[in-house]
Amino acid sequence: MKKIQRTIPDRNIAYNSWDHMSQNINISKDQIEKLNLRILNFDKKIEINLSDENKNKIKWYLDTIKKIQNNEALSDQEYFFNAQEMLQALNISDKDFLRFLIFRYNFNIYPRLKKLSKYPPCVQIEPTSICNYRCVMCYQIDKSFSGKSHGMMGHMSLDLFKKIIDELEGNVEAITLASRGEPTLNPNIVEMLEYCRNKFLGLKMNTNASMLNEKLIHSILSSNFSEIVFSVDAADKDAYEKIRINGKFDKVVKNLRLFSEIKKKYYKNIQTIVKISGVKINTEINVSSLEQKFREFADVIQLVGYTPWESAYDNDKNTILSPCGFLWRRMFVWWDGKVNPCDYDYKSKLSVWNVKEKNISQIWNSKEYNNYRNLHLSKQRKEIYPCDRCSFTSE
Repeated sequence: MKKIQRTIPDRNIAYNSWDHMSQNINISKDQIEKLNLRILNFDKKIEINLSDENKNKIKWYLDTIKKIQNNEALSDQEYFFNAQEMLQALNISDKDFLRFLIFRYNFNIYPRLKKLSKYPPCVQIEPTSICNYRCVMCYQIDKSFSGKSHGMMGHMSLDLFKKIIDELEGNVEAITLASRGEPTLNPNIVEMLEYCRNKFLGLKMNTNASMLNEKLIHSILSSNFSEIVFSVDAADKDAYEKIRINGKFDKVVKNLRLFSEIKKKYYKNIQTIVKISGVKINTEINVSSLEQKFREFADVIQLVGYTPWESAYDNDKNTILSPCGFLWRRMFVWWDGKVNPCDYDYKSKLSVWNVKEKNISQIWNSKEYNNYRNLHLSKQRKEIYPCDRCSFTSE
């Protein structure tokens, strides 16, 4: 039997994977000015029936733009669109533009201010916890999680999925289909995508692209996703297959090409951003090589920093005192309805909730959830396992 050499993540480059990100998006000065003018023009278009709270959010954008134009420094609590958000904002329709501004404010500013909303700004739904890969940096290599006998593997039922979507529609804009497993393995994934169609401004899916076929691609492209993320960590076969165990590089490239061809032929006018995203688990992985290989298939190519998920419960305790932004920004709903504050805790040590028993708003504002937030705010995350060995502080 041929011995397979596997790439081992470099612990020396572990860091918060949302704060350290390399992307290939270029936004021109003209595009920035066009976006600024579009927002400034809404100063005279704000509807009378807009709540005072939402009027203040639009005013925040106006004040921020004026600060930037006057070369004034922004405070730590102030923020303006990153390059990808600018790309989305330039493409969003006029009828949805105000809704988009409010959505991005809630997503970006509430966690910075540690402000709690009725619903989480983002809900990450897991169609399945099962994955066909065993990537070296992923919790799927933990057999106490992925072994069938431990009861953590399964597919979300279509009825439960619809129940969750029904509650979120009109209350949450950012919905991501992904978490611990490969979402396209759910046998009802096409029906799930159809049920989400045109309901959310920030609908997103993460996939390893291994299961793509014509039917699934058409379903994805017709579902009005704001973003599709294909997880690809290396630009050559040897490196890819050492990282993404069970993955077949040639098949993935073939699937990405098919996706791109169908998109160009049948869906020329959709605004979905297609992204190739990898994890920088060692210094040899870089955006330049990914861009050279995959730029014909994607609008955005990025690398996120490596965080040691594969050993979350065994990592050394740390002395981080800063609160984690996930507690104000994102909620995870597993395939069986269990709710968890994050996926670093992939075995749900923190979970005491299920959407089969309480709705998402009740869980998000529950005593237990607020207790986690208060411990983080009071610099006591060391009292929570496994928060005490996680390096996330924000997204």
